[in-house]
Amino acid sequence: MRTRKKFKCKTRECQHQFSVTSGTIFASRKLPVRDYLLAIAIFVNGAKGYAALQLSRDLDVQYKTAFVLAHKIREAIGAAQSDNSPLDGEVEVDGAYFGGHIRPKNEAKDRIDRRRNKYQTGKRRVVVVARERRGRTLTFVHKAEGEGVASINRCVATSATIHADEASHWDALHMRYLTKRINHKRAYSTDDSNTNQAESFFSRLRRAEVGTHHHISGQYLDAYALEMAWREDNRRISNGEQFLAATNAALEHPVSRRWKGYWQRAT
Repeated sequence: MRTRKKFKCKTRECQHQFSVTSGTIFASRKLPVRDYLLAIAIFVNGAKGYAALQLSRDLDVQYKTAFVLAHKIREAIGAAQSDNSPLDGEVEVDGAYFGGHIRPKNEAKDRIDRRRNKYQTGKRRVVVVARERRGRTLTFVHKAEGEGVASINRCVATSATIHADEASHWDALHMRYLTKRINHKRAYSTDDSNTNQAESFFSRLRRAEVGTHHHISGQYLDAYALEMAWREDNRRISNGEQFLAATNAALEHPVSRRWKGYWQRAT
């Protein structure tokens, strides 16, 4: 029976067999290597993300296969995006809520403002972003925007200058950073401060949620947020460079503990 191509260490003590993807996020693969390379090429080509259903049709595989494959790619590029080096320089921070959409009632008199806390379903999560101007974008998922202050303290160097809006929970940043604030009720930007780059990230993530995926579960929101951060930071480079960057991230990433055997655990 013909199997995938394998290699073998010829030292007497080892004699270990391995393949091209052994020890990577695509370990224990069943598809040919060319299908994984094609999947990465298709995936990075989507400016606002790529749906697993569309990927399954393009690759002629089951939806379950495409779903896990897309999430493995997200995990790899997300790990490359959130390396351990802190953000510095001019850093914009902001938060926005995603998920938990409830269709409004047909008649206006029956509609309620679901933004108010007493009408929240508990499914919505806030994505807090820290975006370094001309640098990297980092994201964190919390239940409330104020919880993002601790995340900002961990990932941003104390020498950085923070740009934030007038939300009261960002007041705590003044103790650690030089912080500039912008009142969005008066203006979107001033000569002194703005959070336009953070808003640009949220625009991309919102279009991915509404236009491409239509629904993002809260337990996977962190993966989608990091994916959009990677896309936003690499939007100026060519498709070929994006493909090479994503492929390199997949080869450097170890076996996924979150996605290996996902459907076997779920069923």
